[in-house]
Amino acid sequence: MRFLKKISLILASISAISILTACSSTPPANPNNLCSVFQEKDSWYVAAHKVHNKYNVPINVAMAIMYQESRFVDDAKPPMRYFLYVIPYGRGSSSYGYAQAQDEVWDDYVDEAGSFFSSRDDFADALDFIAWYMTKTKKINGIGFNDVYNQYLNYHEGWGGFAKKSYAKKDWLINTARQVEQRSQRYREQLLQCNLY
Repeated sequence: MRFLKKISLILASISAISILTACSSTPPANPNNLCSVFQEKDSWYVAAHKVHNKYNVPINVAMAIMYQESRFVDDAKPPMRYFLYVIPYGRGSSSYGYAQAQDEVWDDYVDEAGSFFSSRDDFADALDFIAWYMTKTKKINGIGFNDVYNQYLNYHEGWGGFAKKSYAKKDWLINTARQVEQRSQRYREQLLQCNLY
């Protein structure tokens, strides 16, 4: 009887932890307003300032890139591809998490700036990854932190792809980069107005 009570208690604890974890990882209710995002997710505000202090990357730019990549969904993945619209045969890439980091570049980040415990579905780690990537973009391709349009093109195409102008014939990507640039500007204006900043 005692054994069953212990098992029940353990299962109840696991369920409670799972519920709390699920609640804490839900996307913010109003992702279009960065003040609202940080009011709802105060730990994100702390993480964003930590990343800003570490890399000097503007918070609004890193957050605009993250929004575009995952809509702030912690376990975001590319859509499944289907053969003949029925048989699934895998996803378009290994992109995963808030930052949609692919396996290879995430491993490079872990080796250079992260840790063994860094996780793509952890907000602070993902934002640190984005800032690290932006810093490398500045060093490799000479793109400033406030050049959001070209920072995003680097983020999407990779440093080599950007250098080869792989984006040039992708009108949809050029439009997306402009949208990230516009969102970054809105986020900046919001941060200057809200009482958190």
